[in-house]
This record gives sequence, C-alpha cells and structure tokens, in this order.
Amino acid sequence: MLSENEIKRIYWGCRRGMLEIDLVMVPFFEQRFRQLSEQDQQRFVNLLECEDTELFQWFLGKGQPEDPELASIVADINAFSRQPKV
Repeated sequence: MLSENEIKRIYWGCRRGMLEIDLVMVPFFEQRFRQLSEQDQQRFVNLLECEDTELFQWFLGKGQPEDPELASIVADINAFSRQPKV
C-alpha cells in the first residue's frame, strides 16, 4: 500500500508540462489510480519514467509501448480518456 507522500509524488509525476499529456494522465490518476490493483499502480508508476514524446504518441493511438506491461496501462488510460464525460 502506498503512503500519502508516495501518492503525492506520483501525482506530481503526472504533471508533465505538456498540456496534452496532462489532460490525459491527471484525470486518470485522480479518478482511477487508487482503485487500481497494486500491479497496475506499479505499471502506472513505471509509465512515468517514459519520455513525453513516447507518451504523446501512445495517447494519440499512434503506436504502443513494446513492453506489454506498459502497453496494458496505456490501453487502460486510453480507454478511460475516451469514455464520455458526464
């Protein structure tokens, strides 16, 4: 289980400085991260190590990570971001 300090560190890691990425990662983190399994939370944390250019391409659907673990969390994030907002 993650501590509140770790949660805050992960949140700040979502803020990339590229608006397009922030608009995908921050809402996913705020609305879904705490409900993810520990394994998926770790996948998300690992995703934060990727370059912004890679993230941007993956979130646009113009490719996917070679690593199946990262591809899994990217697919979850993309599915979340494509859900209709109420």
